[in-house]
Amino acid sequence: MNFLWPQFLWLLLGVPLLVLLYLWLMRRKKKLALRYASLSIVREAMGAGQSVRRHIPPLLFLLAMIAMLVAAARPTAVVLLPSNQQTIILAMDVSGSMRAADVLPSRIVAAQEAAKGFLKDLPRTVKVGIVAFAGSAQVAQLPTTNREDLYTAIDAFQLQRGTATGNGIVMSLATLFPEAGIDIDKMGAQSRQRGVPIDQAGKPAPKQAPPPVTPGSYTSAAIIMLTDGQRTTGVDPLDAAKLAADRGVRVYTVGIGTVDGETIGFEGWSMRVRLDEETLKAVANKTQAEYFYAGTAGDLKKVYDTLSSRLTVEKKETEISALFALGAALLALLSAGLSIFWFNRIL
Repeated sequence: MNFLWPQFLWLLLGVPLLVLLYLWLMRRKKKLALRYASLSIVREAMGAGQSVRRHIPPLLFLLAMIAMLVAAARPTAVVLLPSNQQTIILAMDVSGSMRAADVLPSRIVAAQEAAKGFLKDLPRTVKVGIVAFAGSAQVAQLPTTNREDLYTAIDAFQLQRGTATGNGIVMSLATLFPEAGIDIDKMGAQSRQRGVPIDQAGKPAPKQAPPPVTPGSYTSAAIIMLTDGQRTTGVDPLDAAKLAADRGVRVYTVGIGTVDGETIGFEGWSMRVRLDEETLKAVANKTQAEYFYAGTAGDLKKVYDTLSSRLTVEKKETEISALFALGAALLALLSAGLSIFWFNRIL
């Protein structure tokens, strides 16, 4: 816990003085009482329970004073608050390797079911868009709050050849910022030059790119990219991650399937697939997000459950003076109420 006005905490040094003052008053009151009655009569009249109860209201009032002094120092704490996340883009790998059955019933079916479960857990106010990528990337569904449209887009995935993870990120950014001029059709690995922002590659720089912001600072949107393989074509995913980082957008990456690599064959052809965890971790780190690995359908569901909780709440340092002030008020009222109920007086 931190304090905006820590100098007010010095007032807490007066609390021991209040305790000493209270003890002195109790002793003085006891001496006065003994002038008019014997010690045995006083003890019999008060009783053990009565003796303890008379100290409870002052103790509660002392705690109220402490809470008020702490509130005056304006304490702050990191608390969980509802996120202002407004849009989430699911960038999902639909390459042919997603047909593999090492994740039952298959990688693509497990990914579809996990994505649907993720959508069910999100607040209805959060818009979700879907980008499908293989050798290229396409918008399967523009951001919407209509969950049925999203389910339909997920069920309609068609597996294709190639894995262009970078294109998936860039297309997701183009969907989030439709006015930014991010044109993936005019981009290509051969046409890009080092030092040229990838959203301007292949075109005559129609407008200047916005100045970079702090990575992860754009809290109105996020990208979740799921893939089971390494990039085979398209934009370098690290270049795409830099573009996302410069716009403050977090890219959470999810790896599913084989880490060590294996040969998968179907429809008369075969291919060697390997999950490029190093690149996925780098993409997440560059954008101030996280990487998750899902080796089974159950793991994948847990990943999406975790992401749902991460994206719907966020940690923020917030002033909590009001909580201490409320606590002080409740303690003061309780102190006064018990004093009136037990002794027909206030303290």
